[in-house]
Amino acid sequence: MVRFWGVRGSIACPGPGTMRYGGNTSCVEVRCGGQLFIFDGGSGLRLLGNELMKGGPREFDLFYTHTHLDHCHGLPFFAPCYDARNRIRVWAGHLKPDAGIEAVLGKMMSPPLFPIPMDIFTAKLEFNDFSAGESLVTHPGVMLRTGLLNHPNRATGYRLEHDGKAVAYITDTEHEPGRLDPNVLQLVNGVDAMIYDSTYTDDEFPAHKNWGHSTWQEAVRLANAAQVKTLVLFHHDPDHDDAFMDRVAAEAAQARPGTIVAHEGLVLRL
Repeated sequence: MVRFWGVRGSIACPGPGTMRYGGNTSCVEVRCGGQLFIFDGGSGLRLLGNELMKGGPREFDLFYTHTHLDHCHGLPFFAPCYDARNRIRVWAGHLKPDAGIEAVLGKMMSPPLFPIPMDIFTAKLEFNDFSAGESLVTHPGVMLRTGLLNHPNRATGYRLEHDGKAVAYITDTEHEPGRLDPNVLQLVNGVDAMIYDSTYTDDEFPAHKNWGHSTWQEAVRLANAAQVKTLVLFHHDPDHDDAFMDRVAAEAAQARPGTIVAHEGLVLRL
C-alpha cells in the first residue's frame, strides 16, 4: 500500500486553489511485509504523524531523498518523535562523507532557526548514513535499492522491492533533454509504480534549467522506456493550481493511459 500525505515541491501552498490536489510538501507512506516505510519528511509528515498516533507504539523507517527544507521541515511537528514508545530509524544517502543526517537535522532544529533542539524527542531515534547507489536490506524480505539523482547538493532515488512487487520513488532530479538518465532507468525498470518529479512541463523546463527538477513529459518517456506499469506524477510546482493540474492530468492520460496525478490522500494498492 502506498499513501500520499504531501505531493508539492519547494514550499507548502495551502489555499483555495490547491484544495483538491493538496498543498503539503513531500511525504509518502509505504507499507509492505508488515513494515512501515516513510519517504521524505515535508509538511505532509505532520498529518501522517497525527494518524500514526491513533494506534499503539510503532517501529518504522524514514528515508530522506535530501534535506532541502521542503523535504525535512515536517520533522519537528511529527508527533511520534515525542512518544518514548516509538523507535524510528532515519536514513539519508546524500550527505556522506562531508556531513551526516543527525547533524543536519539537528542544525535545522537549533536557534535561531527553531526554538527547541532535537534532543527534546523522546522516541528512540537511530540515524543511518549511506551512499546513494548502495542496496539496503532493512528488514527480511524487503530490498531497498538506491541511486544518485541530479539535484543541487545531491539527492537519492529509491526502489523498494517486496514479494515480487516494486515501487520507485524518484523526486528532485533534473533530466538532460534528449537523454534518459541511466541511474533513474536502473531504479524504475519494470516497477509496478513509479513516483516521479514532474514539477514542470516541457514548455516550462528551459526557464528552470539547473533548478534540479523534471517534467511530466519526461516521466512519460522514462516510464515507456522502462516498461513501468503505473506512472504517478509528483512534486507539483506550488504555482500549479488545481485547474492547471487538471490539464496536466488530461494531457498525461492521453499521452500514457493509466497515468495518475498524485494528490493528498491518494492510496495505491499494488
